[in-house]
Amino acid sequence: MINAEGVFFLMKKLFGAAAALCLLAGAAGAAEMAQSGKGMTVWFDAGGSVGEPYATTVVNGAKQAAVDLAVDLKIVYSDWNPEKMLENFKTGLAANPTGFVVMGHPGDDAYAPLIDEAFEKGMIVTCVDTGLPRLQSKYQSRGFGYIGTDNWRQGAEMAREILRRGGAKKGDRVFIWGLKRLEGRGRRARALIEEFEKAGLTVDYLEISDEINKDAALGAPVLAAYLASHPDCRAIVVDHGGLTGQLANFLQAAGVKPGEIYATGFSLTPATVRGIESGYVSLTSEAQPYLMGYLSVLQIVNTAKYKFGGLNVDTGGGYISQ
Repeated sequence: MINAEGVFFLMKKLFGAAAALCLLAGAAGAAEMAQSGKGMTVWFDAGGSVGEPYATTVVNGAKQAAVDLAVDLKIVYSDWNPEKMLENFKTGLAANPTGFVVMGHPGDDAYAPLIDEAFEKGMIVTCVDTGLPRLQSKYQSRGFGYIGTDNWRQGAEMAREILRRGGAKKGDRVFIWGLKRLEGRGRRARALIEEFEKAGLTVDYLEISDEINKDAALGAPVLAAYLASHPDCRAIVVDHGGLTGQLANFLQAAGVKPGEIYATGFSLTPATVRGIESGYVSLTSEAQPYLMGYLSVLQIVNTAKYKFGGLNVDTGGGYISQ
């Protein structure tokens, strides 16, 4: 006869054996699982220039995904030039990769014939940073997703957050430096302008030139000239990750003291962190570009291997300030 103590001892042995079997089964299952992207090639447009902080962060996410999934990653750079993005895509078509990751700066109309051709030939396309809503609607069931923020919503919410924090108020002058000329990308600048004007602010808008868009360091004299002619400027919004990273340097060179102007921008990079710590950058709206790179490569692999549809992921990460 087995007493209570014996029953307890026997149950312990049975549970121990069961746990050991589960661990062994899990280990065996893990050993059998292969990296899902083996044999696949992804053509990835980083958007910016080699070494540029925002593009580098996006690329780092893509590279990590490529390592995790065993994908052959081909990275191209476009210097934030929509025409170059289209040329890079044309070059990629000839290489016949498994899929492409693009940024939507050229817009739906410009990209449509190229993306149509890619899908006709069995390639997959997905998008980051700036959306291509019409093309996504057409091809989402075949893997066309969007990883990034809603540019209009991010711009509008940034304006409201600046007002909420007291960075500017009705009657103040605010300077916006953006890319309004670009169909999708420019929605953020247009939303900023609309929100500030509704709140009764005086808005001065300046378009970022192609040269500064490519090399943010060239923007210093432009901002210095604006501030010299508008000493009553209360707040700045820079709608560009690279320029946001340079903002502290620009303000310092213009003779502005930390906190004297409520200076804000988009996307967190090491340079922007230093600007926040120094007191020159008051606020940044984060889009988490690392996730854009990582999840877009994962999207291509999951669609190619498992026929997943396109993901819609809002990477907006809130606000960073001191």
